[in-house]
Amino acid sequence: MKVGVIGAGSFGTALGAILADKGYEVELWARSREQATIINVENKNIKHFPEIKLPKTLSACIDLEKVITGKDLIISACPSQALSSVLKDIRDKLPDAPIVSASKGIENGSLRLVSEIFEEELPKRLHKYLSYLSGPSFAIEILQKLPTVVSIASKEESIAKKVQEVFSHSYFRSYWTHDVTGVEVSGALKNVIAIAAGAADGLGFGQNTRSAIITRGLTEITRVGVKLGADPLTFLGLAGMGDLVLTCTGAASRNRTVGYKLGQGMKLSEVLDGMNEVAEGVKTSRSVHDLALKLEIELPIMEEVYKTLYEDKPAVKAVSNLMSRDLKREGVIH
Repeated sequence: MKVGVIGAGSFGTALGAILADKGYEVELWARSREQATIINVENKNIKHFPEIKLPKTLSACIDLEKVITGKDLIISACPSQALSSVLKDIRDKLPDAPIVSASKGIENGSLRLVSEIFEEELPKRLHKYLSYLSGPSFAIEILQKLPTVVSIASKEESIAKKVQEVFSHSYFRSYWTHDVTGVEVSGALKNVIAIAAGAADGLGFGQNTRSAIITRGLTEITRVGVKLGADPLTFLGLAGMGDLVLTCTGAASRNRTVGYKLGQGMKLSEVLDGMNEVAEGVKTSRSVHDLALKLEIELPIMEEVYKTLYEDKPAVKAVSNLMSRDLKREGVIH
């Protein structure tokens, strides 16, 4: 099997490494010639994992058309805000083969989920090949071959099962689902809640606070998903609660790190300048703010994250506002 991976970031590299480890021929699309050369010569992605040796059957190339041509499976792992432009460039060059998306987010302006971007930008002949991978998974732990379990969502059962089989490995397992919307909403919005959880930790609050943010954050994520037609049970699974807990508590979480530093008093520009990877929750928080207005739903935690990021609201004031809200009954709709 020949696999093309669109994106040589941390997660694209990790997913490609799983398949290369199985003996498949995997080629990553890298934007930097230097990065591609180092991957090919030293079998390392120095930018993201300087200490990790990659499989020899994993290579890199700066020619995107070459990376996708003649492949039996395509993995898309570019940032969600760049996805539309990338797909426009290759829409007529993609092979009739399974496409696995690992991008997470909601596009600014259009408010499209990643799945909607794929369906609107790609020709209909490719829609039956689309699937979406999401769930509790840090790239570094995948590369360390630590046991990891994720969800594969597709509207086509045959494609979901095919992708599930391809990715099956001794340290990597997946479960499939038809609920593309639920998996996509979970993958996008857990990053926003992780910023809130990180901010609480940065402020020095305890585990009570973190637990409350995770639990009520899941309620907000579910509220959005149900409004968009998702199955509520999806949010209790790997792509929902599983990924939310990991992203809100794990030291390797980029979005939690953003929140943590904001909680310590740093400005957003300072935080982002010090990162070499994309924290999707930063831009997704703007999208979900606009989406909440469109759907006419309340998302208190995510709204406070938006105000902290884009209106320079102190994180401690955001927490104070959340704690002083009107008392309500617990539930998804409250």
